[in-house]
This record gives sequence, structure tokens and C-alpha cells, in this order.
Amino acid sequence: MAETTEIRWHGRGGQGTVTAAKVLADACLSGGRYVQAFPEYGPERAGAPLRAYNRVSSHELRMHCPVLEPDIVAVADATLLDSINVSEGAKENSIFLVNTTKAPKEVREKLKAGKNQKVFSVDATKIAIECFGRALPNAPMLGAICKITGLITLEHLLEDVKKSFGKKFSQKIIDGNLEATKRGYEEVKEG
Repeated sequence: MAETTEIRWHGRGGQGTVTAAKVLADACLSGGRYVQAFPEYGPERAGAPLRAYNRVSSHELRMHCPVLEPDIVAVADATLLDSINVSEGAKENSIFLVNTTKAPKEVREKLKAGKNQKVFSVDATKIAIECFGRALPNAPMLGAICKITGLITLEHLLEDVKKSFGKKFSQKIIDGNLEATKRGYEEVKEG
């Protein structure tokens, strides 16, 4: 892992994008890293585009601004690819993860990704519906982020998903989210 990894999440209100950033930060924090997780909202309503950010570092973080040059761009809603520039500020070696039914190669073309940029896709919405009956892609996206970054182990992430979701959901929903996280880890594809 680089000394500091910066992640920018793109999603829509109500998809669990902000929760995903917080759970990832909690998992990395309990793994001994310094972390930040914070949202950036436009109009606060369901369906409105939003951004969330993570910084994960091996040293103390003193920067407190949005992630402008992300190492990783996670897009929880592929419709955003048509309305905003999700690759804005991306580095020549940035990694993109998109929740979509499309193959990574198609996503790469849509993004006009550079040859040194990696592009991954996962059908996180389908996984979520199959695992716990709701179109909330955050848990599968977390599993995919875990796999492609190696920031934390899957086992560590699952512990934190259980801890974070256990405060407010039934065991059935927690188990569904754990399964969705595992499937996101297993089903993410690179192109």
C-alpha cells in the first residue's frame, strides 16, 4: 500500500455510499491505520448525486479537504457516468470501480480510461437484491474495494461490517450484508 491512499466515492442519496466510506474507515482504523471518511452533499435528498471520501494512511493525516486526485474512484451508480465527470482529477494510475452490469472493457471505453488506469466492475445492485432484497450497493462495493486495494483483509472487513450494521439492523439483514460483501469481493472483474 502507498503511504496514503485516497478514495473518492460517487453515488446517489439513499444508496449507502456515505455508510460505505464510514465502514471502510472503521475497518482500516481498527487495522491500525489513520483514516478519514466524510461526505460532500449537494441537495440532501434521495437520488441526488453525492460524493464521499476516504483517506487511509500509515501516518497521521493533517489534510482536511476533499479528495481531488483520487487513487481510487468508486462509482455506486453507473448512471452518474453520463451526468458527471467521475474521472476528474484521476491520476494516470488511478483505479476505477463501477457498479454496473457492463463488462470492465465497456466501462473503460465509457470512462476513456488511460492505459495505466485499472478499471473494475461489479454488479453490486444485483448482489444486494439477491442477498438482502434491497438495491443498496454499498456492501458489495466494500467487498470489491477490499479485493482490488488490499487495504484490509476480507475477514477484517466482515468483522467491521457486522459491527457497523449490527447496531441498527436485524440479524437477517446483517447476514445478507455479510454475504453481499463476500460476493462483491468474489465477483469483481477487471478489464
